[in-house]
Amino acid sequence: MSADTAQRPVLVVDFGAQYAQLIARRVREAGVYSEIVPHTASAADIAEKNPVALILSGGPSSVYEEGAPALDGDIFDLGVPTLGICYGFQVMARALGGEVANTGLREYGATDAVLAGSGGVLLGGQPDTQNVWMSHGDQVARAPEGFEVLASTADTPVAAFGSAEKRFYGVQWHPEVKHSDHGQEVIENFLHKAAGLASDWNSGNVIEEQVARIREQVGSARVISALSGGVDSAVSTALVHKAIGDQLTAVFVDHGLLRKGEREQVEQDYVASTGVRLITVDAADTFLGHLKGVSDPEQKRKIIGREFIRAFEKVQLDLVTEAKAEGEPIKFLVQGTLYPDVVESGGGTGTANIKSHHNVGGLPEDLDFELIEPLRTLFKDEVRQIGRDLGLPEAIVGRQPFPGPGLGIRIVGEVTADRLEILREADAIAREELTKAGLDNEIWQCPVVLLADVRSVGVQGDGRTYGHPIVLRPVSSEDAMTADWTRLPYDVLSKISNRITNSVRDVNRVVLDVTSKPPGTIEWE
Repeated sequence: MSADTAQRPVLVVDFGAQYAQLIARRVREAGVYSEIVPHTASAADIAEKNPVALILSGGPSSVYEEGAPALDGDIFDLGVPTLGICYGFQVMARALGGEVANTGLREYGATDAVLAGSGGVLLGGQPDTQNVWMSHGDQVARAPEGFEVLASTADTPVAAFGSAEKRFYGVQWHPEVKHSDHGQEVIENFLHKAAGLASDWNSGNVIEEQVARIREQVGSARVISALSGGVDSAVSTALVHKAIGDQLTAVFVDHGLLRKGEREQVEQDYVASTGVRLITVDAADTFLGHLKGVSDPEQKRKIIGREFIRAFEKVQLDLVTEAKAEGEPIKFLVQGTLYPDVVESGGGTGTANIKSHHNVGGLPEDLDFELIEPLRTLFKDEVRQIGRDLGLPEAIVGRQPFPGPGLGIRIVGEVTADRLEILREADAIAREELTKAGLDNEIWQCPVVLLADVRSVGVQGDGRTYGHPIVLRPVSSEDAMTADWTRLPYDVLSKISNRITNSVRDVNRVVLDVTSKPPGTIEWE
């Protein structure tokens, strides 16, 4: 979805904020479509996107620093309703004739903000005193002429301001984070009351628009999709299939590193719900053969990626030959690229050839396909909703993120068939107990790791054992860029531990990883 469609965006101007993506998510939660653009965008760039509103993000810099992120001042002459947040609030104040100063007074974390009068359109109807999340050293010392001060704190006299005439508003705090008690109300007041925007963006709009776009792009050509069984590839494949039906063939490579029941889930439940034509490549023996004796995680990743390419290439050649014989060549490849992938790669525009950083498994550049990326403007939670609306099974749509190399990078040590079986059973138990406890929606994912190169002493059945430890890594996150370990109930942890140590052979210890990201990553390898 882009500005050349009927759905005009709210543009989030990114000044290097860690929360820019979160702001865009909050706007979408309010039923309004949003996109992120860099602060280097010119007024002409912004005007070309025809935005309905602008939100200027926070950032780590001081507006006075040499080389600090700046904004084309002509943007404020476009007549577009604008909300400044933290650094963006200060940029707006300076550009419009206000004063920003470093008074030596800093505010970090929870702070009480007090409304001035009614709080105006932005803060009206909210408590006179509310808890907000601050993170600033500089502050707006004087609001621009014609602006009304809407809130203050003990150390910041101008903590929020607004001009109803210009439809320009700003807050020093971060309304996008949940630590600000009425933060979402601030964002929604700006969108709905100040900018006059309706809550009319939803998954149904996305499906309808993407179906039309895919049909126009593809015409009568054939399309293939690399289906991993994960949420992103499952939803993108289903969406393309809704658009073009049997012109699409999905390819599922079973590398032998899947979790318990995943192949059956794809071949049975997914195919039954979508009707997609599926080709399964059984390559487990090939993958395990090349992984024999390899313990280094980076080497494992490279081997798995390389063998995936080879397996996919073979099917691709067969399909291309078949398509040529039928007179309709294969020109397109479906990828489940999401909006965070686009933003983190510099807002990439997509190319006609597949690059190694794409999420199909590192396919080579000489596979000459044009990409179809129907999810590239969406976040993970939005993708899940699209999948539900398309009728995909909840077991697929609601599943935890799973790495492309699969269980191969959840075994610390050499990957063998025996070790894979141990890990599959332990992983299945953990997932089953989390589901029973109703915790699936409270965690982002729970990698289960086998420390295959580690053994510890235990006592089982009145005998001494020397088994492997299993690590549970439950984490909570919104986008996987940062994460914290999930405080699971002790009784759930106890059930998981007891079942694993009682029923999974060669495992006599279960441990809990309580490391946040950073410093740790979500996966171990």
